[in-house]
Amino acid sequence: MRKVLVANRGEIAVRIIRACHDLGLQTVAVYSEADAQGLHVFYADEAICIGPAPSSQSYLKSSNILSACEVTGADAIHPGYGFLAENAHFASICESCGVNFIGPSSESIEALGDKARAKATARAAKCPVIPGSKGVVRDLDEAEKEAEKLGFPVFIKAVAGGGGRGIRIAHNFEDFRKMFVAARTEADISFGNPDVYLERMIMNPRHIEVQILGDKKGNYLHLGERDCTMQRRRQKLIEESPSPVVTPKLRKKLGESAIAIAKAAGYYSAGTVEFLLDGEGNFYFMEMNTRIQVEHTVSEELTGIDLIRQQILIAMGETLPCKQKDVQFNGHIIQLRINAESPAKGFMPSPGHLTSFVLPGGPHVRVDTGCYAGYTIPPFYDSMIAKLIVRGKTRQDAIATAKRALREFYIEGVESTIPFHLYMMDDPAFNGGRAYDLAYVDALIERGEKFERPNESCDI
Repeated sequence: MRKVLVANRGEIAVRIIRACHDLGLQTVAVYSEADAQGLHVFYADEAICIGPAPSSQSYLKSSNILSACEVTGADAIHPGYGFLAENAHFASICESCGVNFIGPSSESIEALGDKARAKATARAAKCPVIPGSKGVVRDLDEAEKEAEKLGFPVFIKAVAGGGGRGIRIAHNFEDFRKMFVAARTEADISFGNPDVYLERMIMNPRHIEVQILGDKKGNYLHLGERDCTMQRRRQKLIEESPSPVVTPKLRKKLGESAIAIAKAAGYYSAGTVEFLLDGEGNFYFMEMNTRIQVEHTVSEELTGIDLIRQQILIAMGETLPCKQKDVQFNGHIIQLRINAESPAKGFMPSPGHLTSFVLPGGPHVRVDTGCYAGYTIPPFYDSMIAKLIVRGKTRQDAIATAKRALREFYIEGVESTIPFHLYMMDDPAFNGGRAYDLAYVDALIERGEKFERPNESCDI
């Protein structure tokens, strides 16, 4: 491997470019017409435009990306997250063209990307799965019989869904009939695949995921769990590790189950196995993400293992850097997603020109971003401005550092989720670590909470 094309944008593209440069590799940035002034374009050794602003005509256009590879002589592609990162067909094309796809094999992506097949893999690995249909339910009659067996409420989920999309909840048969038709229609429009499956709804769950690494020689590690329960409409806002509700014994079980699933799928590279945890401490497999996660930084700071670097080294055929017994979990890590959204207006997107942009600093603070003062956040993509990652010896230490960093983080020109995070750092339920579940933030919004914290940030 000599030159890596980064098939992504924003903070993750910057992150990948840095890891490549640390390894002495040349980099190629690709960008849409809307991203010509992106930080990743400036940091890469070369940059090439791959199309107009809409992602369907640029970042999702595999032929344009592969053409950029050919033009620049790149011999590897890192897909980041989103866009083509979990597209088995794209990974397969890379393989057939002799381009090193920095990620798992196309076979693993296909097997684990199909939610029904992924559940079958988890069962084969003797991992608990959420009770649900054995596979795709093809029509309403079959679906109603399955729903009756499972009991309400039930999830109707798109087989090809992800990122919280393609999910409907039915609380009774009348709901179910409408939701089933709507879910199939939405799945077909959004993912080009109308297939859905059913799952029983686990009440008051926590969202716990396990970071794993596997090399091409059959070696595996888990890097502990991340608690991603603080979500709005199934979109993550705060991630932390270790989870306030996971015991050492449960952590061991979760890690062993995650690795068993990866082994059963013949998986290599970085991956994340996601679980739901109920109030009794029972966990259930949800899905496996066959890519780097937005919140991979939490595991990096917890263990000191550079996950992007390891992805690249694994793609080059290298062995994992250590054994499981050597992985150390140090302190407490919290990541806060700073998005261009207005919490006071229902998290309405707020793209625009960053007239001022001052990052926090000091001990135990890390910021990953693709933005800078003078940059214009385009309306065409996700709303992330930055990821703020903080550490502490204890969870309360990390919360204190987060509050200090949030007050130092100054953004002018667009609204951001900083007020929301300042609110949550003082929220009694979050501070206690236990008295919340996946529905907590949505419940706060429903009761009219605006998350306003005036005069909290520094006056630059």
